[in-house]
Amino acid sequence: MLLLVIMACTMMQLRSLSQINYFLVWKRKYKKNWINKKDSITNISFLIAFKTTTEGESKTMPNRRKVLITGASGYIAGRMLSEFRERYELVLLDVRTTNRQGEEVEEIQIAELTNPDRDAYRHFFEDIDAVVHCAFKGGSFENELANVQMAYNLYQTCVETDVRRVVVCSSNHAADYYERLIWTDKWDVVTPEMRPLSDNFYGWAKEAYEHLGFVFATGHVDGKKLQNVQLRIGGPRETDMANSSADDLKAMHRGLGAYLSVRDQVQLFVKSIETENIEDENGIPFQIFYGISDNTHKFWSITNARKVIGYEPEDDSQLRFADRLAELLKAGEGT
Repeated sequence: MLLLVIMACTMMQLRSLSQINYFLVWKRKYKKNWINKKDSITNISFLIAFKTTTEGESKTMPNRRKVLITGASGYIAGRMLSEFRERYELVLLDVRTTNRQGEEVEEIQIAELTNPDRDAYRHFFEDIDAVVHCAFKGGSFENELANVQMAYNLYQTCVETDVRRVVVCSSNHAADYYERLIWTDKWDVVTPEMRPLSDNFYGWAKEAYEHLGFVFATGHVDGKKLQNVQLRIGGPRETDMANSSADDLKAMHRGLGAYLSVRDQVQLFVKSIETENIEDENGIPFQIFYGISDNTHKFWSITNARKVIGYEPEDDSQLRFADRLAELLKAGEGT
């Protein structure tokens, strides 16, 4: 019988034993109703087809995309790991194996991507479909320079190993100069199409990631177009409103406008990885999206993310923090 199962799976060009195991469990459970032996191949094929059809794009199906995550023990990656472990075959890289809380993160492999010797980590990128780049070094200008070098190392290694796409954690700070204009009522909204301007080294480095990514996306590096999605992450926290006060309405507005929930972050990254065509109007596979939820008070545009990858955020900070907002407004009335 096992031979028949394997034959059926081979006929359907399946690559995993998970569906075989599913069938064997089914047969043990329902063997009294099992049809005669001559129909075994038909029955097995039907069951496998049924499981595949009913699960659709199940996160646990075989032939999953192979995704590499840098900075995998960090905060941004940590918000997605649970979902990603179910959806993708992962390769996790970082310079440490513990998260902010000192907890061990399973399956982390150590790699220092600022090292210009790409032979030291190139093997991790072999057979990878997409890279999610979350790694960075914080602090000084020298570290920001190292971050730009790391982005180059990453992009170049991806080209050398035929990685299809990179999804990079950029930041809203890549264009944070415009916030000065927003909070002085000279500007209403910032779009990804605007010239990126920052007034600090952190934002400058993030803009450099983006521009460098565009260079690689054009195909002028080794004749290969490295597909690029740059995500300008907003406020991926639940604490901004807790720390707000009725005395600073602009800070409250920023906290509400920048909010990014976990499930919206996961959706944004998944669609950035999986959307087939991300080419711009000139045929360059490069996009910049703001990473925020569908906030009533948003001041960064997510119109292009909706259009290009079908991003449909489910959360709105005004609803998520309605109770806290009511407290603050009430406190403001009493002053």
